[in-house]
Amino acid sequence: MKPPFLLALSIATLTSTFASAAERPNIVVIMVDDMGISDIGPYGSEIPTPHLDALAENGVRFSQFYNTGRCCPTRASLLTGLYSHQAGIGWMTTDQGVPGYRGRLNDQCVTIAEVLRQAGYFTAMTGKWHVGANHGVNPWGRGFDRSLNLAAGGVHFSNQTGSKGGANLFLNGETISSEDPRLNPPWYGSDLWTEQGLKFVDEAIEAEKPFFWYLAHVAPHFPCMAPEETIAKYRGKFMAGWDKLREQRYAKQIELGLIDKNWKLEPRPEEIPAWDSLSADEQKRYDDMMAIYAAMIEEVDKNIGKLVDALRQRKQLDNTLILFLSDNGGNAEAGISGKYNGENPGDPHSDVFIGRCWAHLNNTPFRKYKHYNHEGGTSSPLIAHWPAAIEPRTGPEAWIEKPTHLIDIMATCVDLGGANYPDQFKGNAIVPMQGQSMKPLLIGSGDFAERPLYWEHEGNAAIRVGDRKLVRQGVKGEWELFDMKADRTEQRNLASQHPEQAEAMAKQWREWAKNANVLPRPATKGKLKDKKQRGKAGQNKAKQAGEGAKK
Repeated sequence: MKPPFLLALSIATLTSTFASAAERPNIVVIMVDDMGISDIGPYGSEIPTPHLDALAENGVRFSQFYNTGRCCPTRASLLTGLYSHQAGIGWMTTDQGVPGYRGRLNDQCVTIAEVLRQAGYFTAMTGKWHVGANHGVNPWGRGFDRSLNLAAGGVHFSNQTGSKGGANLFLNGETISSEDPRLNPPWYGSDLWTEQGLKFVDEAIEAEKPFFWYLAHVAPHFPCMAPEETIAKYRGKFMAGWDKLREQRYAKQIELGLIDKNWKLEPRPEEIPAWDSLSADEQKRYDDMMAIYAAMIEEVDKNIGKLVDALRQRKQLDNTLILFLSDNGGNAEAGISGKYNGENPGDPHSDVFIGRCWAHLNNTPFRKYKHYNHEGGTSSPLIAHWPAAIEPRTGPEAWIEKPTHLIDIMATCVDLGGANYPDQFKGNAIVPMQGQSMKPLLIGSGDFAERPLYWEHEGNAAIRVGDRKLVRQGVKGEWELFDMKADRTEQRNLASQHPEQAEAMAKQWREWAKNANVLPRPATKGKLKDKKQRGKAGQNKAKQAGEGAKK
């Protein structure tokens, strides 16, 4: 028998351990798909988002949070805490034959779920996966105890038709139809991902475990569609056009303290027509496209309200860190005209892309769009809400201005979850975390060191060191140098004034690119070779993996 003082010490130690575990927060990471930085109220939008407004008002907002500029790389980076090429997804999910471009999460990375599960968390994900299901890489094999997911995205309705319609879902590894009765069809995606995730939360509560929930919304990604009653609210609301609405958002962003009034609003590119130059029919068409998009954002916001209320009812809200972000900037795919196809555009059988004109509004006040490494492509809203630890801040203090990145989310989860990031996992050496914990920024205490940040996608590239950013459009593009403190809208290229600095930063980027699997790049032809054939093979692999998984 232990001496009384040792027994008391053991009890105290055990009690302290349990107390520490009890204080670890639940973590919910909510990511939307293809939404620009200015499309929600806390970042300047005219689209009402009352539930996101409430999270922002009772938490903090980041003014310089960065994504990778594209969906698959962002998901890879968020899940692993690495730059996407290090995780194997420098492009999309086609295997291009070189380490940084294998099209799936590789064996040299671990996911947040794998790390937190080892620390006693219940782990769940709902929504869009898109990091290698076509190669047999799925949530249930990468650390998630529970999951309801799509292999990729683009599905919003249970009865959807068209190119994205008819896709299977995966429930805890079991391949199921979108009409499976367990999903209670008919459903709209933003509802489904939230409601199923709350069922997983209930399992975590029953198991008396803290939970990590990765909620990857498919909205507002194309094809843009939403319930008709929601779309109807917005028809006619965008007849002011992108020129005036962009000026209004810019003014609101200055008022909110998000941007500096000295940063010039990027002029409308020549290719985008002036709103007033359009015919009445053209204006009505564009207005309806944006109404559909706005309805999708309302549906996401409504479900954030549903999630928050559910956590409050379950007495989990106070000690839950909620992070809300977007995977890339607004999407200009489909060009100036966008797409507006179907008998009833916005319904489950239509095909709508809002196109470049509205993407120019989505990314106010920044340059470029999804795909690019200019600020319009890589700048994301990030809202953090955690009542137990984050003191609400108002005015300029509401904004966290430190440049932060997706790579920091893993480090934050490891820190707050009391977890250990491994050197080895399942017999494989693991690449070290690239980010750092945002806890000091969230709680307003402690240091967050400055460090360089890097980007590359499709030959577009960038590096940010302090307030200087070097950015390039395309492999053969000229490097541009900008002062982010004086000119974050990237209007004044300083490369010719500071050639030595530009060259030094370009050299630093090249060194990173060699070390982070950006280089070697795949051959251009290899990117497209057998794409259709590989896609079919990948679908079969995903189906087989789902059918073979334990239910």
